[in-house]
Amino acid sequence: MAKVKYYYDPRTLSYRKIERTWKDKLRNTGVFLASAFLFGVLLFFAADNIIDSPKEKRLKRDLSNMELQYEDLNRRMEELADVLDDIEYRDDNIYRVVFEAEPVPKEVRNSGFGGANRYEALEGYSHSDLLIQTTAELDQLTKRLVVQSRSFDEVMELARDKESLLAAIPAIQPVSNQDLRRIASGFGYRIHPIYKVRKLHTGLDFSAPTGTPIYATGDGKVTVARTRNGSGYGRYVQIDHGFGYETLYGHMNRVVVRRGQEVKRGDIIGYVGNSGRSTAPHLHYEVIRNGSKINPINFFYNDLSPEEYDELIEISSRSNQSFD
Repeated sequence: MAKVKYYYDPRTLSYRKIERTWKDKLRNTGVFLASAFLFGVLLFFAADNIIDSPKEKRLKRDLSNMELQYEDLNRRMEELADVLDDIEYRDDNIYRVVFEAEPVPKEVRNSGFGGANRYEALEGYSHSDLLIQTTAELDQLTKRLVVQSRSFDEVMELARDKESLLAAIPAIQPVSNQDLRRIASGFGYRIHPIYKVRKLHTGLDFSAPTGTPIYATGDGKVTVARTRNGSGYGRYVQIDHGFGYETLYGHMNRVVVRRGQEVKRGDIIGYVGNSGRSTAPHLHYEVIRNGSKINPINFFYNDLSPEEYDELIEISSRSNQSFD
């Protein structure tokens, strides 16, 4: 039963019953509903933004664990990158050096990915930066591992061909030189015997009497066997040894091999002469590595002692006049 309310009327000096109209009841009901609605909105806002539900707490905990796992993954990838750096260094500076192979260019090892955005599907999330960074580092490591794997495949092939490589390297002197006195001019800038100016001498000159045998310095195939005299090298032979090595023997008196012939280290390929642009009987000998002419003195290690090799280097380094 609803409570009845009264008010004191001073005119009649008595209490009178308060009568509420339907408008008063409607107004009071509206105020109550509006207050309840506002309270509900405030309560919902507080619950949604301040107080976490059990599901939200679980999701936040899972997200925190994921961040820790990604940080640990990044740390482990950095450690893996350090190990891979060491492997790449040993590959370029030890393994490939032993087998006479060029190092893998840095541009190849660290090349990126071209084309469209590879990580577009990872954008738009609250932790997109972390996801993209981790995925990009993983992709880069994967590519470096693929390049390194291919490099090791190449080194393994070189190891299988090591015997052939050792036989192909031009490792002996092209003429008999027991007293080490036959090197008349070394590799480098020398006075040209005809033009009398300093020019780059791209080989070694071995002075020897006409008719002295000339030997192939490594196994290979004859690619040039010029038997007619002419300017420049005159009669000369060029041998492709494989593995990027070639040798050239110039100013011969006579050539005794033919183009396409297979030769072994120590085979006679011709005889010393004075053909071409030459001022005295001698052999002009060159070593070519991957298309570039290099100092042949660095390859005479098969038939010399360390003391003889040091003496040979000293003789070849003298700045004198060449024969061609």
